[in-house]
Amino acid sequence: MLPAGDDPDDYGRGTILRAGERDLEVRSARPYRDRGLIVAFAGIRDRNEAETLRGVLLTKSAAERRALAEGEFWSSSLIGLEAVTPGGALLGLVTGVVLGTLQDRLVVTTGSGQEVEVPFVEGMVADPAGGRIVIDPPEGLFLA
Repeated sequence: MLPAGDDPDDYGRGTILRAGERDLEVRSARPYRDRGLIVAFAGIRDRNEAETLRGVLLTKSAAERRALAEGEFWSSSLIGLEAVTPGGALLGLVTGVVLGTLQDRLVVTTGSGQEVEVPFVEGMVADPAGGRIVIDPPEGLFLA
Protein backbone atom coordinates (compact mmCIF):
# COMPACT_ATOMS: atom_id res chain seq x y z
CA MET A 1 0.00 0.00 0.00
CA LEU A 2 1.09 3.56 -0.63
CA PRO A 3 0.41 5.66 2.45
CA ALA A 4 -1.05 9.09 1.74
CA GLY A 5 -0.90 10.33 5.33
CA ASP A 6 1.92 12.16 7.01
CA ASP A 7 1.60 10.55 10.42
CA PRO A 8 3.66 7.35 10.90
CA ASP A 9 1.41 6.42 13.83
CA ASP A 10 -1.42 5.91 11.31
CA TYR A 11 0.03 2.44 10.76
CA GLY A 12 1.13 1.64 14.31
CA ARG A 13 0.20 -1.63 15.99
CA GLY A 14 -3.40 -1.56 17.20
CA THR A 15 -4.48 1.31 14.94
CA ILE A 16 -7.98 0.84 13.53
CA LEU A 17 -8.40 1.69 9.85
CA ARG A 18 -11.68 1.64 7.94
CA ALA A 19 -11.85 -0.30 4.66
CA GLY A 20 -15.28 0.40 3.19
CA GLU A 21 -17.74 -1.03 5.71
CA ARG A 22 -15.09 -3.01 7.57
CA ASP A 23 -12.72 -2.06 10.39
CA LEU A 24 -9.19 -3.48 10.27
CA GLU A 25 -6.69 -3.53 13.12
CA VAL A 26 -3.03 -3.04 12.20
CA ARG A 27 -0.81 -5.85 13.53
CA SER A 28 2.39 -4.57 11.95
CA ALA A 29 3.70 -2.32 9.19
CA ARG A 30 7.09 -2.07 7.57
CA PRO A 31 8.56 -0.21 4.60
CA TYR A 32 8.72 -2.07 1.30
CA ARG A 33 11.57 -0.80 -0.87
CA ASP A 34 10.52 2.64 -2.10
CA ARG A 35 6.99 1.49 -2.90
CA GLY A 36 5.17 2.08 0.38
CA LEU A 37 4.36 -0.27 3.22
CA ILE A 38 3.56 -3.90 3.85
CA VAL A 39 0.81 -3.90 6.46
CA ALA A 40 -0.49 -6.96 8.32
CA PHE A 41 -4.02 -6.78 9.70
CA ALA A 42 -5.59 -8.87 12.45
CA GLY A 43 -7.97 -11.40 10.94
CA ILE A 44 -6.36 -11.41 7.49
CA ARG A 45 -4.81 -14.86 7.52
CA ASP A 46 -3.36 -15.38 4.05
CA ARG A 47 -2.38 -13.74 0.80
CA ASN A 48 -5.75 -14.54 -0.84
CA GLU A 49 -7.60 -12.62 1.87
CA ALA A 50 -5.09 -9.78 1.63
CA GLU A 51 -5.64 -9.58 -2.14
CA THR A 52 -9.30 -8.69 -1.50
CA LEU A 53 -8.02 -5.41 -0.01
CA ARG A 54 -6.04 -4.42 -3.11
CA GLY A 55 -7.04 -0.91 -4.17
CA VAL A 56 -9.28 -0.36 -1.13
CA LEU A 57 -9.03 3.10 0.40
CA LEU A 58 -8.12 2.90 4.08
CA THR A 59 -9.35 5.76 6.24
CA LYS A 60 -9.19 6.84 9.85
CA SER A 61 -12.05 8.45 11.73
CA ALA A 62 -11.85 12.23 12.06
CA ALA A 63 -11.83 11.87 15.87
CA GLU A 64 -8.61 9.82 15.67
CA ARG A 65 -6.69 12.20 13.42
CA ARG A 66 -3.82 14.25 14.77
CA ALA A 67 -4.39 17.90 15.63
CA LEU A 68 -3.62 20.24 12.76
CA ALA A 69 -1.15 23.08 13.02
CA GLU A 70 -2.12 26.57 11.90
CA GLY A 71 -2.39 26.70 8.11
CA GLU A 72 -2.87 22.92 7.77
CA PHE A 73 -6.05 21.22 6.62
CA TRP A 74 -7.20 17.76 5.58
CA SER A 75 -7.45 17.20 1.83
CA SER A 76 -10.92 15.70 2.34
CA SER A 77 -12.10 19.05 3.70
CA LEU A 78 -11.43 20.63 0.28
CA ILE A 79 -14.07 18.56 -1.52
CA GLY A 80 -17.17 20.65 -2.15
CA LEU A 81 -15.49 24.04 -1.80
CA GLU A 82 -16.25 26.72 -4.38
CA ALA A 83 -13.18 27.52 -6.45
CA VAL A 84 -13.02 31.23 -7.26
CA THR A 85 -10.55 33.61 -8.88
CA PRO A 86 -8.86 36.33 -6.81
CA GLY A 87 -11.56 38.66 -8.19
CA GLY A 88 -14.34 36.36 -6.94
CA ALA A 89 -15.42 34.83 -10.27
CA LEU A 90 -16.64 31.25 -9.86
CA LEU A 91 -14.41 28.67 -11.55
CA GLY A 92 -16.32 25.62 -10.30
CA LEU A 93 -16.41 23.19 -7.38
CA VAL A 94 -13.54 21.17 -5.95
CA THR A 95 -14.60 17.59 -6.66
CA GLY A 96 -11.35 15.76 -5.98
CA VAL A 97 -7.81 15.90 -4.70
CA VAL A 98 -4.98 13.98 -6.38
CA LEU A 99 -2.27 13.11 -3.83
CA GLY A 100 0.88 11.05 -3.80
CA THR A 101 2.21 12.13 -7.17
CA LEU A 102 5.04 14.52 -7.93
CA GLN A 103 2.58 17.40 -7.61
CA ASP A 104 -0.64 17.37 -5.58
CA ARG A 105 -3.58 18.69 -7.57
CA LEU A 106 -7.12 19.87 -6.98
CA VAL A 107 -9.78 18.63 -9.37
CA VAL A 108 -12.16 21.48 -10.13
CA THR A 109 -15.35 20.72 -12.03
CA THR A 110 -16.66 23.72 -13.95
CA GLY A 111 -20.31 24.58 -14.53
CA SER A 112 -20.06 22.95 -17.98
CA GLY A 113 -18.79 19.69 -16.45
CA GLN A 114 -15.14 20.12 -17.50
CA GLU A 115 -12.68 18.65 -14.96
CA VAL A 116 -9.57 20.78 -14.53
CA GLU A 117 -6.59 19.61 -12.49
CA VAL A 118 -5.00 22.58 -10.74
CA PRO A 119 -1.49 22.23 -9.29
CA PHE A 120 -1.81 22.78 -5.54
CA VAL A 121 1.06 25.22 -5.20
CA GLU A 122 1.53 28.37 -3.16
CA GLY A 123 1.01 31.39 -5.37
CA MET A 124 -1.65 29.64 -7.44
CA VAL A 125 -3.90 28.26 -4.68
CA ALA A 126 -4.61 30.05 -1.39
CA ASP A 127 -5.60 28.42 1.89
CA PRO A 128 -9.32 27.63 2.01
CA ALA A 129 -11.59 29.87 4.03
CA GLY A 130 -15.33 30.37 4.35
CA GLY A 131 -16.33 27.53 2.04
CA ARG A 132 -14.17 28.83 -0.80
CA ILE A 133 -10.69 28.37 -2.15
CA VAL A 134 -9.06 31.08 -4.23
CA ILE A 135 -7.23 29.91 -7.35
CA ASP A 136 -5.15 32.24 -9.52
CA PRO A 137 -4.85 30.04 -12.63
CA PRO A 138 -2.46 30.69 -15.48
CA GLU A 139 -4.10 31.81 -18.70
CA GLY A 140 -5.68 28.92 -20.58
CA LEU A 141 -5.95 26.48 -17.67
CA PHE A 142 -9.72 26.97 -17.53
CA LEU A 143 -11.08 26.96 -21.08
CA ALA A 144 -14.13 29.05 -21.81
